[in-house]
Amino acid sequence: MIIVLDVSGAIEILLQKEKRAKYDETYKQASWVIAPDLYVSEISNVLWKYYKANLFSHEECVQYVEDGISMVDDFIAAKELWKEALGEGIKNSHSIYDMYYLVLARRNDATLITNDNRLVEFCKQFKVSYCY
Repeated sequence: MIIVLDVSGAIEILLQKEKRAKYDETYKQASWVIAPDLYVSEISNVLWKYYKANLFSHEECVQYVEDGISMVDDFIAAKELWKEALGEGIKNSHSIYDMYYLVLARRNDATLITNDNRLVEFCKQFKVSYCY
């Protein structure tokens, strides 16, 4: 099984949140885990927000980002996905960042692990497999 890992799903696993067990079970079935390369920026930004909220130390944030990055086997260049992601975002009036994950999952017949309600609705619309 090919998995596209969204940062919201990775955070659930890393921080052992509510949906961790479900996401982790799907994640462990993967033969290949991929994400758009913007994943690195997104996970760094999420952990920075935790730092700003005084929930984690600098060192903890660095470790969580490193752990999150290591969850992905291959990062796919945004320059390979941008036109399709932009087109879907425009047509559907939705964040282009999310559309990168959707497009990558669709192109690879993959299951998208996400904790984003609206993105799940687009997965249903586009008949993309998801774990939510």
